[in-house]
Amino acid sequence: MITQGRVLDALSEVHDPELDEPITALRFVTSCEVTPDGDVDILLRLPTPQCAPNFAYLMAADARKVVRRLPEVGHVTVRLEDHYTGEEINAALADGHGFTGAFPGETGDDNLDALRELFQRKALIARQARLCEELLADGDTREEVVARRVADLPDVPDASRCLELRAQLGIPTEASSPAFVLPNGQPVSASQLDRWLRMARLVRTSLEVNGEICRSLLQIRHGLMADPEEVRA
Repeated sequence: MITQGRVLDALSEVHDPELDEPITALRFVTSCEVTPDGDVDILLRLPTPQCAPNFAYLMAADARKVVRRLPEVGHVTVRLEDHYTGEEINAALADGHGFTGAFPGETGDDNLDALRELFQRKALIARQARLCEELLADGDTREEVVARRVADLPDVPDASRCLELRAQLGIPTEASSPAFVLPNGQPVSASQLDRWLRMARLVRTSLEVNGEICRSLLQIRHGLMADPEEVRA
């Protein structure tokens, strides 16, 4: 049986591509209604009406995709509210059209995979950096950090998300694979580590700051209270 809880669990798999945080944790899901027949209606609200249309489309399309995979689900509707291109995106999703279907004649590429991959690589860099810094703070040497394998990663959310991102990017995730890799999938060496960490901190800081801005904008615009149970994804 399809329940609201199962739908929300599925939606937690959808990440804002720019922030690499679940849309549920970011509180982008305004409402989620499930009928006795298994039909699902989801309403998404982004931080501002001017959020980039390509990111808005990706999140809405991904939300529809993960919910449609649920067993026994019926018709799935995902709509954006309070977005300046919401009408176009909603119509394209309802008709099964791609991104160019939402903006005919205005975009030259219906494939947003390259954009998604760019931000997946940024997210992987940021989360690896956080893991690496924690290991160094706990006493690992640089040589010990770069010698770690996937099997040696701590059982924490950042490590789990790193493996998800690696799988999506086609980077090996076997237990014997290097734990820390460059954007091209090659292992980070001890001689590269300091420079790699400096670059990674910039990426990580950008993601974290943008995430906080998005939360603040939602709270201010819609009078939301800060979520006391909100945790870093």
